[in-house]
Amino acid sequence: MDDCTRRQLIDLIKREVVLATGCTEPGAVALCVTKARETLGCEPEKVELFLSKNVYKNAMGVGIPGTGMIGLPIAVAIGVVAGDSNRQLEVLNVDEYEVAKAKRWLESHSDAVSIGVKVICDKLYIECVCSKGDDTARAVISGRHTCFTLVEKNGQCKQALAHDEGYATCADSGGCCALSVGKVLDFAINSPVDELRFIYDTVKYNAAAAAEGMKGYGLCVGKILGQANRSGDAVHRVVSRTVAASDARMDGCTMPVYSNSGSGNQGICCTLPVYEYAQILGVDEEQTIRALIISHLMSIYVKQGIGRLSALCGIVNASIGVTSAITYLQGGSYEQVCYAVKNLINTIAGMVCDGAKPSCALKMSTGLYSAFVSAELACHDKVVDATDGLSERDVDCSISNLGRLGHDGMNETDDIVLDIMTHKRN
Repeated sequence: MDDCTRRQLIDLIKREVVLATGCTEPGAVALCVTKARETLGCEPEKVELFLSKNVYKNAMGVGIPGTGMIGLPIAVAIGVVAGDSNRQLEVLNVDEYEVAKAKRWLESHSDAVSIGVKVICDKLYIECVCSKGDDTARAVISGRHTCFTLVEKNGQCKQALAHDEGYATCADSGGCCALSVGKVLDFAINSPVDELRFIYDTVKYNAAAAAEGMKGYGLCVGKILGQANRSGDAVHRVVSRTVAASDARMDGCTMPVYSNSGSGNQGICCTLPVYEYAQILGVDEEQTIRALIISHLMSIYVKQGIGRLSALCGIVNASIGVTSAITYLQGGSYEQVCYAVKNLINTIAGMVCDGAKPSCALKMSTGLYSAFVSAELACHDKVVDATDGLSERDVDCSISNLGRLGHDGMNETDDIVLDIMTHKRN
């Protein structure tokens, strides 16, 4: 692999694997509110939000860090009274004084916040209009959680469109660093390890969140699975320690985690099982680093075809990254990594995203158990037939089929899921 392509892939990972506090959808909404308020130049009297259905459903039921509350109103209030747009996806990481201030603002402005769904827009779309008197400011995030495509005050543009040319090059199948399973493995296995060492930062933060989650958050999936593992089963141990971080994050823990492709849960999933399993196997730091790169970059690759937000749960692409890395750690060949990927695609491809919430930890556990089974079969040279389901003889075609399902095939599913979530009878 040439130096230029290698640098582009390193830049891609660094752009997609970043720190985030709390669920990224309400975080991005708070960021958009913050930018609109900063542009307005004063505290608004009214805040209007127009969200894509994907953003809306992912922000309805998830805990907002440090507040003891769920949903968007408190995230909006933090953006109004304490937000700093320079903090990007850590905009919700505020102290107790600022949380209390946001709650007071929300109590006194209960009729000032309106939230609606925008029908025709990008699947990741956030529009915020802040107003006071005759002045209005509008900010729009589209395509990526931190990408502002419009910032204006009183109809006058205040910021140039934030097109990320580097991302477009790598995401575009025609780009010089267009991804494939072969390219991911070549990059991860053959690049100088010192150039990849940055990925180890993900372990420190995500492991800290897992340790906190073991104290008992949300459904306590990680804590209960860990306590139930009396036999000391390695896979059970890996899964319990990983999903504990999701328990904490989805229930409003204030600790930041490294995200992947705009999702903290995907970042947790790509990091912790690979690191924990490497520790169990006793492999050295270099092999662990290369396995982490495989996991994160493979997930990014699969996610590019599915799209930033989808009716397909992000644990699907993250688990594909994990099964690839596990197969590598077990000494698997390129062909066996391909087998593992195809096995997993034919196992959990239909997992639906029904919003961010504490029970996401359950879906993560399902994806991880399936990742281990898929890798184990692959290492015994067992793979689903090319005639089965989404699978084809070529692994990249199989991944493309999964992307087509997630990006195009499940659009109606999004509408039905959102309708169910907003019209519950209890």
